[in-house]
Amino acid sequence: MARFREQAKLDPSQVNDRRGAGGGRGGRGMAVGGVGGGLGIIILIVTLLLGGNPLDSGGGGSTAPGATDSGQTGAVPGGSLSENCQTGADANEGEGCQIVGFVNSIQEFWTSEYASNNAQYVEAQTNLFEEGVDTACGFASSQVGPFYCPADQQVYLDLGFFDTLRTQFGAEGGPFAEAYVLAHEYGHHIQNLQGTLASAQDGDTGPDSAAVRVELQADCYAGLWAANAEATGFLNPLTEEDIRIGLDAAAAVGDDRIQEQTQGQVSPESWTHGSSEQRQQWFLTGYQSGDFASCDTFSTSP
Repeated sequence: MARFREQAKLDPSQVNDRRGAGGGRGGRGMAVGGVGGGLGIIILIVTLLLGGNPLDSGGGGSTAPGATDSGQTGAVPGGSLSENCQTGADANEGEGCQIVGFVNSIQEFWTSEYASNNAQYVEAQTNLFEEGVDTACGFASSQVGPFYCPADQQVYLDLGFFDTLRTQFGAEGGPFAEAYVLAHEYGHHIQNLQGTLASAQDGDTGPDSAAVRVELQADCYAGLWAANAEATGFLNPLTEEDIRIGLDAAAAVGDDRIQEQTQGQVSPESWTHGSSEQRQQWFLTGYQSGDFASCDTFSTSP
């Protein structure tokens, strides 16, 4: 079915397509641990769960496994995103324009949410890249997965990550899995705007740590967007299947699931993002409540 409203007007300027521009310094294989610059952190979805801590303030150290060759995944044939991604009908036809549509919807929601509280939302651009990218937080290879850089207030995504999510971490995949990932990263942007992202810098890990609480709050914010996605004017009503796929993606990037698959054992004391159950629970909390206040993961047990 058509996921996006065909006549919805897209704003491709919110997505910067840097694919094909080269990997920057280091290119593929550049190791990324914690990175300096700005707040000195990058929030990662997956790879640093395999041993590195995204809250470390030092430079690159441990090699992050799991890189994939993204190639031209999601490329827009015959032109740029700005030329090809104009309407919801375009978003229904290709992955690149689909990303534009999701980003537009997510930012429309937060613009409206801020306005309802007499505040002004600051937009964050999403950058599509392959192999590696230079950011205000430092260089990152595709191995680190999607991330938000608080120093430049931008989201970075190699579309090849979604292949990794399916093939290495067992996610079903599909458009709403991509929407969940993007909405989670924009959740970090909201945390940055509100000053709560800095709470993740104490270096602690474990199910009750500030690091996990930050990630679960971003999951809750993703659910909050999902509850209001139709109202943004870009998407048709979400289905139960959409939400199931979002929950499946949330479970796939749970600390326990990834540790079991990559290490053969679960070590809760090293968790930085939360268990599969926690991540699903907080996505549903945001989705079912539709209430910003319900996403306070810092004053309740995560």
